[in-house]
Amino acid sequence: MTTPCRSPCIRKALLDRPSPEVASRKTQQLGCRFIASRNSMDFKVGNLMLAKENPENEQPAINEEYRKQLAGNLLKDSNVMHKNSRILAFKSKPPPPPEGFERNVKLLYSENASAGQAKRSKIFRHIPQSAERTLDAPDLLDDYYLNLLDWSSRNVVAVALGNTVYMWHATSGLIEELMQVGDNDGPVTSVSWCQDGKHIAVGLDSGDVQLWDSMALSKVRTMRGHSARVGSLAWNGGPILSSGSRDNCIFNHDVRIRDHLTAKMCAHEQEICGLKWSLSGQQLASGGNDNLLHIWDASQMSSGGPSNYLHRFDEHQAAVKALAWCPFQSNLLASGGGTADRCIKFWNTQTGACLNSVDANSQVCALQWSRHEKELLSSHGFSQNQLCLWKYPSMVKMAELRGHTSRVLHLAQSPDGYTVASAAGDETLRFWQVFGTPDSNKPQLQRSRSSDSNSGINAASCTHIR
Repeated sequence: MTTPCRSPCIRKALLDRPSPEVASRKTQQLGCRFIASRNSMDFKVGNLMLAKENPENEQPAINEEYRKQLAGNLLKDSNVMHKNSRILAFKSKPPPPPEGFERNVKLLYSENASAGQAKRSKIFRHIPQSAERTLDAPDLLDDYYLNLLDWSSRNVVAVALGNTVYMWHATSGLIEELMQVGDNDGPVTSVSWCQDGKHIAVGLDSGDVQLWDSMALSKVRTMRGHSARVGSLAWNGGPILSSGSRDNCIFNHDVRIRDHLTAKMCAHEQEICGLKWSLSGQQLASGGNDNLLHIWDASQMSSGGPSNYLHRFDEHQAAVKALAWCPFQSNLLASGGGTADRCIKFWNTQTGACLNSVDANSQVCALQWSRHEKELLSSHGFSQNQLCLWKYPSMVKMAELRGHTSRVLHLAQSPDGYTVASAAGDETLRFWQVFGTPDSNKPQLQRSRSSDSNSGINAASCTHIR
């Protein structure tokens, strides 16, 4: 049985109708491909131009007169061989834009290019390798667990030498004796300036904490509670003073009220040797001789009973004394370990994560962040007794500053954030212009140096503090 055949009209309709798949392919080709317009092409001219581009040794010799006649007959112009004629023509040129029209993209990139050209390349500053000034500090205790140096907001350096606290006025070069204690209470084991630059807290070997008025040279009050020496002190930006002791406890004192003890924190198993409040006053970091680092939240501190810590870090392998809160990232804390650890670690105090750990190859005694650049200064002990300047976060060592002959136990930063004072076991104080010098401060520094020279203190001489 034969299948009936379709009529010719139906067959033609089926042949002329493309399938949906083919139609879609053709639509895509028309939309994304660049189809040449053959109406504006002349294949004879194209063949002539291609033949001209080929090397002469591959083409048979053609009479020059014949070439000109051929060009003249095809293009009606005998000089066509010397013109930039198109072999293939695709589409007609777009119409010219209206007068005064500017493309937004062109304007945008022009602005960026001009801004990039106008931007000056960053100039690498010079870091002096020697101390700008040196002061002799006899009887400075060579004890890793004490904190005997601080720099006030009024540009006054306080240093504890034995049983006495001295003040050195950086602007005038004047040296004053603030206070002296007897052998029963001394020696002085810690000093810390209040943010007003007028009052200073002094920790004693007896366990007492004294508050002094540096302007009147008089004692304001004595706060008791510790049963052993107070090796670390820290203000929270207000009237709260924290003290860390060899009795393994941290006390918070409100210096305005009679019953000054407002909180007690006992989580360390050995002496507290490092204590620092964050710049916001919301978190307190404490380091101890038990190789532990604790983070305390101000809102969870209580005077009714022992307060609970927020984080407990045990990654250090030696005593944690060096602590420094980052000025440009509120939850970033740097800590340094002792001789058996030799590491600088960075912590996110919000999450409790250790962000980085760098082997400093030496005992880390103190840390100071720069307020102007992302840099960190560390002081070290055996064997180089040097100061190291690090670039954060790469932790590339930018400079090493040498001059001390014993471990550099303490660091303090000037109010403008450009000079750092270091105190070492060699009984000297050295001042380093490690964080740069702005142009606006140069006249002020010159006046300071001139006044220093009048008082007998200059960069080239070593002067006794007392």
